[in-house]
Amino acid sequence: MQAFSRRAADIQPFHVMELLRRARELEAQGRDIIHMEVGEPDFGTPQPVIEAATRFLASGDVHYTPALGLPRLREAIARFYQDRFKAEVAPERIIITAGASGALMLALAATTDPGDEWLLPDPGYPSNRHLVRAFEGVAQALPVDAQTRYQPTPAQVDAAWTARSRGLMVATPSNPTGTLLGIDEIAALHAVTRRRGGLLLVDEIYQGLTYGIDSATALAHPALNAADDVFVVNSFSKYFGMTGWRLGWLVAPTPLVREIEKLAQHFFISPSSPAQHAALAAFEPATLEILEARRTEFAARRNVLLPALQEIGFTIATEPQGAFYIYADISKLADDSEALARRMIEEAGVAATPGLDFGHHLPRRHLRIAYTTRESRLLEAVERISALRA
Repeated sequence: MQAFSRRAADIQPFHVMELLRRARELEAQGRDIIHMEVGEPDFGTPQPVIEAATRFLASGDVHYTPALGLPRLREAIARFYQDRFKAEVAPERIIITAGASGALMLALAATTDPGDEWLLPDPGYPSNRHLVRAFEGVAQALPVDAQTRYQPTPAQVDAAWTARSRGLMVATPSNPTGTLLGIDEIAALHAVTRRRGGLLLVDEIYQGLTYGIDSATALAHPALNAADDVFVVNSFSKYFGMTGWRLGWLVAPTPLVREIEKLAQHFFISPSSPAQHAALAAFEPATLEILEARRTEFAARRNVLLPALQEIGFTIATEPQGAFYIYADISKLADDSEALARRMIEEAGVAATPGLDFGHHLPRRHLRIAYTTRESRLLEAVERISALRA
């Protein structure tokens, strides 16, 4: 008898994590590996956040919070939306989750019946399609390319919609391409999903990490904010630099909050209490000053790495304006990005993620390269790759 479910058999490995495991093995052997594969900033948790966690833990009062999250933190996030984006978001709509992955799980579990289809841009974040499958839905890929900045268009969504379509997921800034959707563009996509009787889920996990353009939220658009068919997912991992704390949030339509609360009670009991109390300090002026300085550093890294990669033969069809990734076409250098990624890590000590993690649309022509390490290491990585090519 097969011991595991069909859904488990359908879930593919997260290749970037497999690559990270190999990198750690090589490091244990004494090899020097330059990490440009995993989406984790090299900066530590901001000190005010650590201090808030330390104070809370010292109190010894470490117990469950409500399943929807610490009320003070939900209120702090609502103030953040108001202060930064002039968006009025009721704290009651904000659900604190175990990372953004927990937010995606709750949104999908609350809305997806067996056989329901979700439209997802391809390339896109790999876990999205696997989470859809885990809740017995069907992920339908929308092939996107540089002509539309790797983002879907309203016409494309409308043409792909079927009687089984449940909703559309979009990301801004996106992983792996770093491209953005303006809030008017999101509203145009929402007009299609609403007319079709579907849902829109907006992934804003990399919100705040934008370069040369102000960060934004779909919730600043009045029609999107007031809609009863729009979800927004966010995280403390990327801009706020709290990856290991595993904390995120979901902004849900008011009529669905109670249904999501019931799921959260059973899935998680509650999010991590220490992480939530630590995150209260994420919105303090001292913390935001640190985070903005880091954003400036990410911009400098991007501006150094982009031309360096192009000089050695990578093609960057669309300049990334957010997150900390470059989605590079490798076709001038090699035929297969997976084979190139293996050579890079084994022979050059440079870890980058092949496109196969992100979907089925031309994955072997692309690598995702993360600029999550300091400039000198980025330039050293380019030198190593160039020597490998020779």
